[in-house]
Amino acid sequence: MDDYIAYYNGEWIPYNEVRIHPQDRGFTLGDVVFDVERTFNGKSFRMRQHIDRLYRSLKYVRIDPGITADSMLDLSEEAISRNEHLRGPVGDYRINQWVTRGIGGAGNIGLGDGSPAVCINVLPLDFTRYARAYENGQHGVISKTRSYPPEALDAKIKHHSRMNFNLAALEANDLDPGAWALLLDMEGNLSEGTGYNYFLVKDGVIRTSTDNAILQGVSRGMVFDLAHQLDIPVVEENLQPYDLYTADEAFFASTSYCVLPMTVVDKRPVGDGIPGPITNQLLAAWSESVGLDIVDQAIKHAK
Repeated sequence: MDDYIAYYNGEWIPYNEVRIHPQDRGFTLGDVVFDVERTFNGKSFRMRQHIDRLYRSLKYVRIDPGITADSMLDLSEEAISRNEHLRGPVGDYRINQWVTRGIGGAGNIGLGDGSPAVCINVLPLDFTRYARAYENGQHGVISKTRSYPPEALDAKIKHHSRMNFNLAALEANDLDPGAWALLLDMEGNLSEGTGYNYFLVKDGVIRTSTDNAILQGVSRGMVFDLAHQLDIPVVEENLQPYDLYTADEAFFASTSYCVLPMTVVDKRPVGDGIPGPITNQLLAAWSESVGLDIVDQAIKHAK
């Protein structure tokens, strides 16, 4: 891997030299929050919204990173510029900020003995993971593992306590190798995926879960904005697997791939089993808004 430069605890160092203490609570307890952005043609996308969400998470879990949101944003932009000379062959970057509570014994629940660990790093986007799915669609599987109920852990926090996501992903792959997990909430409503929101389309209306048990995705917000521009109605409501099985089309939304068609769920075709027109319309509008053909770039740089 090329020697990407990262910010770690006040210093700029090679990313492969970033080391976290084995007693850091981010490792021992998942006591860490994070956020992720991407670039288009080397320019960050909706960075302020991501940083604001990061600081909402920090406030909720009561971690003080020791730097302001404005400084975090400036350092994140600096991380992009420090690595710009390596971007050409890989296309674009994902930017990741994470903050742990620091060192503290597992028995000292809720408290940390050391200063928070703060990291900002830049790495290439993994186009290989999803490039083919723009044309053929990605499969989904509704997992038996559920989203955390908000009474236990509010999904609006972007955190690394994600064993349920890992188990759901394993279950999805067991049923349909390569499929992505679709979680339900504790009441059986559609919720979110393992790092993405998902949507369905029925009779020309985009329908998606309420934010009771999902992350308030920045890409989800972009879908809302584009749908408004395109005069496509959007409804947030409680949805069940039935609604997904009988939808006309469906899609995922996340930072890296923006919008990705979902054409099969639980080995059942969604609609006609091909990427739907509204999904493609949203994707084209997203490409236009960032001045880059998202699909062409992914295909070009997929290995």
